[in-house]
Amino acid sequence: MRVAVASTGEGLDAAIDPRFGRCACFVVVDTETMKATTIPNPGASTAQGAGIQAAQSVANADVDAVIATNFGPNAHQALAAGEMALYSASGGSVRDAVEALQRGELKRVTAASVPAHFGMGQGGGMGRGGGRGGRW
Repeated sequence: MRVAVASTGEGLDAAIDPRFGRCACFVVVDTETMKATTIPNPGASTAQGAGIQAAQSVANADVDAVIATNFGPNAHQALAAGEMALYSASGGSVRDAVEALQRGELKRVTAASVPAHFGMGQGGGMGRGGGRGGRW
């Protein structure tokens, strides 16, 4: 099985990034050989649509499953449409997450686990209007 793990850096020893759409990169691991390749996340620095761009990048990597700590609604919808299995792992390394998946210890994700714009920083990604929809 090929698994993409949201990561803060390259390789199996990199830490899991708590954000799917805005993670630094994805480490794609073949669970049979533990061979890993790292692909950049185009959604990491985009102003909007991070989850969808990240999901497209993962889909293009031809993976069967995705591991992250959190999945926003747009990312979840895009990944589910691509028929990839989603799993939640908190903390640890990419290697830890893949090994936990192999042991059947990760929880399958069936819905978004965070609201839209999660991981945009302390401002919550709501801009100058504070997310109230009014004029600034």
